[in-house]
Amino acid sequence: MSDQGLVASVAKMRAAGANEAAIEVFSHYYAEAAAGVTGMIPEASIDPLTDPPQLSDVVIDEQTARDAIARTVIIKLNGGLGTSMGLDQAKTLLPVRDGLTFIDLIVQQITAARATYDAPLPLLFMNSFRTRQDTLAHLAKYPDLPVAGLPVDFLQNAEPKITADTFEPVDWPADPTLEWCPPGHGDVYTALVGSGLLDALLAAGMKYASISNGDNLGAAPDAELAGWFASSGAPYAAEICPRTVNDRKGGHLALRKSDGQLILRDTAQTPAEDMDHFTDEFRHPYFHTNNLWIDLEQLKTALQQRGAVLGLPLIYNVKNVDPSDASSPKVIQLETAMGAAIEVFRGATAIAVPRSRFQPVKTTNELLLLRSDVFDLGPDSRLTQTVADVPQVDLDGRFYKLIDDFEARVSQPPSLRQATSFVVHGDWTFDRPVIAVGDTVFEDLGHPSVAGVEDRA
Repeated sequence: MSDQGLVASVAKMRAAGANEAAIEVFSHYYAEAAAGVTGMIPEASIDPLTDPPQLSDVVIDEQTARDAIARTVIIKLNGGLGTSMGLDQAKTLLPVRDGLTFIDLIVQQITAARATYDAPLPLLFMNSFRTRQDTLAHLAKYPDLPVAGLPVDFLQNAEPKITADTFEPVDWPADPTLEWCPPGHGDVYTALVGSGLLDALLAAGMKYASISNGDNLGAAPDAELAGWFASSGAPYAAEICPRTVNDRKGGHLALRKSDGQLILRDTAQTPAEDMDHFTDEFRHPYFHTNNLWIDLEQLKTALQQRGAVLGLPLIYNVKNVDPSDASSPKVIQLETAMGAAIEVFRGATAIAVPRSRFQPVKTTNELLLLRSDVFDLGPDSRLTQTVADVPQVDLDGRFYKLIDDFEARVSQPPSLRQATSFVVHGDWTFDRPVIAVGDTVFEDLGHPSVAGVEDRA
C-alpha cells in the first residue's frame, strides 16, 4: 500500500479545517489499517470478567460525594441521527415523554442535580456536523444552561471514508457529505483536546467527566458514583450491568490473558468463529453500558505522553459509501470506541451498577417501553422503573421500525405493567386503552386493525 491515499486524505482533512490532533489520530489508524490490523480479539486471548466491584456494596460519605460531583462535568454523545429509525436529525430531539425530548429531560436532570448538590455540573454535548445545528437551536431555550464560561457543545471530528480497494479518500459527487464519517465515539478524547476544551474544563476546576450516550436517560448525574470514582483514584472506570438474553449483542469487558489488563470487546472485534462465546451471557455475564468516568488530569497527562494518540484499538468498519444504497462502493471507516480506553490506562477499573443506569433507545421497541407505564417520570426527570422485570417488546418491523410509522400507529401506549412480553405481528393501531397481561401477542390479521380494551391477554 502506497502513501498516496494517506497524503490525499490528510490534504482533504486540512482543506476542511480539521485540527492537527484529529489528523494525527487519523494518520495513526490509517497506517494500522494499511498494515492489515483488524482489531480482532479472539476468545482464546481473554478471560471473562466475572466478579467486578458492585455499587450496591459501596459506602461513600455525603461530603465526599458532594465534593466529587462539584468537580464533575457531564458529557453526552450526541452525534447520531437515528437513521435506523428513519430520523433525519439528532435522535435526542425525539420526544420521549409528555412531549419532552431526550435533550429536554437531560437538561432537567442536570438542573435538578445542580439544585440538589449545589454544584455547577457543566453539561456538554459532543455533536457531529450533522446534529450540531438542530441541537444548538433546541438548547437556545435554556439560556441558564452554560456555566463557568464553558460552551454547551463541542464538535466531533470528521474523517474521510476510504475506498476498500485503493485506500484513497472516496469521491461521491452525488452527495459530498457522504464522503465523510465520524471516527467512532472514541473520538471524544481527541475532540476534547483538539478543541481546547480539555484545558478549559481543567481551568474551570473540573477534574472528573461522566460520559454517556445521549439516548440513555438512565445515566443521570450521580453523586455516589462520582464519590466512588474520586475515592478510587482510578484514571478511568466503566459502568457495567449484568447481562440478560436481551443484551447479547452489547460489548463486554474481559481480562487480557497476556497481562491481566481489562479490555473492551465489541461485536466488530469478535471473529465469526467466536460469536457463540461473545453472545453467551453466562460466559460473559456483564455488558458495557457505555457510561464511563474519566479523570481529566490523568487524561491530559496520557495525551501529552502519547502525542494526542491514546492508542485505542482500531475498529475496521466496512460500509457502503451511501448507507441507503447497497450497490454503492464499499468504503472503510476507521473507528474507535471510547470504552476501549480502559486498556490504555493502568489502574482502570469497572463497577457493576443497577439496571436503572441503562435505559437506551435504539429501536421503537425501547421507545414504547419508555413511553409506557413500565416507567414513571419523576420530578427530577429521571425515569423510574415501576415493575421488577421489564417486559420484552417486539414490534413488527414492517409497520413500526420507522418513527413516522410508529407514531401513526401508537398514539396511546398500551399498559405493560402486567406483561412479561408484548409482541405485535401485523398492522395494529393503539389509540385507546389496552392492557397487556403475561405474554401478550397480537397476531397478523392480514389487514390494518385497531386494538381495543377487549384485546387483553
